[in-house]
Amino acid sequence: MKPFWTTAIFALGLGLWAAWAGGQQAADAPPGEPEGRALVLDIQGAIGPATRDFIASSLETAAEKGARLLIIRLDTPGGLDASTRDIIKDILKSPVPVVTYVAPEGARAASAGTYMLYASHVAAMSPATNVGAATPVAMIGAPSAPDKAPENADSDEAPESDQADPAPATGDAMMRKVINDSVAYIRGLAELRGRNAEWAEQAVREAVSITSEEALALGVIDVIAPNLGELLERIDGLQVEVQDQALTIDSSGLVIEQLEPGWRNELLSAITSPTIAYILLLVGVYGLILEGYNPGAILPGVVGAISLLLALYALQMLPVNYAGLALIVLGIILMIAEVMAPSFGVLGFGGIVAMVIGSIILIDTDVPGFAVSRPLIGAIATFASLGLMGIIAFAVKARQRPVVSGREQLIGAQGSALESFEHGGEVFVHSENWSAISEAPVSKGQAIVVTGLDGLVLRVRPLDRTPPNP
Repeated sequence: MKPFWTTAIFALGLGLWAAWAGGQQAADAPPGEPEGRALVLDIQGAIGPATRDFIASSLETAAEKGARLLIIRLDTPGGLDASTRDIIKDILKSPVPVVTYVAPEGARAASAGTYMLYASHVAAMSPATNVGAATPVAMIGAPSAPDKAPENADSDEAPESDQADPAPATGDAMMRKVINDSVAYIRGLAELRGRNAEWAEQAVREAVSITSEEALALGVIDVIAPNLGELLERIDGLQVEVQDQALTIDSSGLVIEQLEPGWRNELLSAITSPTIAYILLLVGVYGLILEGYNPGAILPGVVGAISLLLALYALQMLPVNYAGLALIVLGIILMIAEVMAPSFGVLGFGGIVAMVIGSIILIDTDVPGFAVSRPLIGAIATFASLGLMGIIAFAVKARQRPVVSGREQLIGAQGSALESFEHGGEVFVHSENWSAISEAPVSKGQAIVVTGLDGLVLRVRPLDRTPPNP
């Protein structure tokens, strides 16, 4: 009986402890947690690979946590087309309703931000914000037919007249191709979400931009809200379509949870900055070069290899102009050639010019925030020029110095005769005994100077000095 009572008491104690722990956990749960949560992430600045990664991981987190809403608080001047389209794909297939909220006051959803706003299940803006200017940036300033541009510059029928041109300029054809593709894309998003497709086309074709009040009046967005609390109140009960199923948003009593980028996203954000990727590329190349000059140094090789791999990873995610990359590599090779075989600046300064031009055109886009810093390029070019001028100065000085090693340095060297001789004998030069032939008779101990060299035989002549007394 004793084991039975021991087991029963133990089971009872375990049950009481489990009940207490469950109650304690329930007591510690945030009020409103059973009602659900809304996850919020902040996107500021240009849309790029790091932004795409952050939004994708946030959508996965929202699905895993069973969140009712994912709110993207947005303030962007635009971004890369590839990254924007990936983000939109993730939003469209998200099982959690996505709210894109242009905030805080003074923020904007320009270019890529407009597409994100149209793709989201709920589009919202705070007061004093704007949306639009969705024309592909790379196409602005593209060449156009001179006989068409002036008369159609302000005409809404310009695209139609261009299409009727039987022999359009290449720049016009490319511009129409990209813009028409963008128009079809944003109209498809507008029709999917029931938003104003006509204005969306204007935002792409004419780069128009409107305020939040105008956007609400035109049916571009769903609500205007000054803060997150007001936003949740105003979208409560809104009908949306999530994965082809109608859903009524229940945002009352939701707990707001802020999402922060993890270390992986922070690293990706850093290395995919064009300026950082450019610096990593240069550090990588120069590190490997230094390791080649000093085998066994290890540190330059390790740092160079890591930097180069990170740079290549970043560049394959960015819109890189490979002609620019080739010019940078060529410039570095020419500068190295200047050091190895001095050409008094021809190779070196040619390398600097190639590297500067390559650096400027390295990133093949005009999207704000995606360009290598021009001051950085100027600083590197200045530093490289000063280094080359220093190398040239050292080379010139080296050519003016007398030879201090090898056979040539014996010419003009002084020594003394080890014996008296008229034509041939032994002399002492540079701490060594040499066979020598003389132009004139030489006395033992007399100072001589080397005038030439025949194999291992020195040609000497006596100096006009009296030999020392024995």
